Amino acid sequence: MHALYITHPQVKIDPMVPVPDWGLSDRGAERAREASRLPWARALRRIVSSAETKAIETARILAETSGAAIEIIEAMHENDRSATGFLPPPEFEKAADWFFAHPDESFHGWERAIDAQARIIGAVKAVLDRHEPQQPIAFVGHGGVGTLLKCHIEGRGISRAKDQPPGGGNLFRFPIAEFSLAAASPTCDWTPMETWQG
Repeated sequence: MHALYITHPQVKIDPMVPVPDWGLSDRGAERAREASRLPWARALRRIVSSAETKAIETARILAETSGAAIEIIEAMHENDRSATGFLPPPEFEKAADWFFAHPDESFHGWERAIDAQARIIGAVKAVLDRHEPQQPIAFVGHGGVGTLLKCHIEGRGISRAKDQPPGGGNLFRFPIAEFSLAAASPTCDWTPMETWQG
């Protein structure tokens, strides 16, 4: 069987609110609702979410049609960028490029990419180690750590070349049995959640 990793879609950007507390924008929520009506989402039986507001909101919408149980795991949060706080989009993109290009170093106090990768791998592995493989499962999280997870699954070095398309709300699917091998290609590359047919 396979697992899905899903990133939250568009958010309400508010420089006065801590980034982990940002919620979905109207467009982001609508995309999640569109996805929730698809067969793959209705088949979900377990959804494991980051504790950030935007991820929880995405998970709850996806669970509306499936009735899937939602678990919140703090360690699935996005790379910790609290040292700099909010960065305007152009500055953030430059910072993200640096983050992926220098995985062993910290960008102005950010969590290092290698540490964020180890954290998300550990969180996903802990869930899958006690998961019934026949039960459809989705992890709901973020683009940064999702890309780091994808690099690990594919057995590749950390690179932003594996980043999701703009806008968030994308998913990839990977084989549960081969997760620990770190050399398995996802059976579905980044795809918008509301267009993927399973």
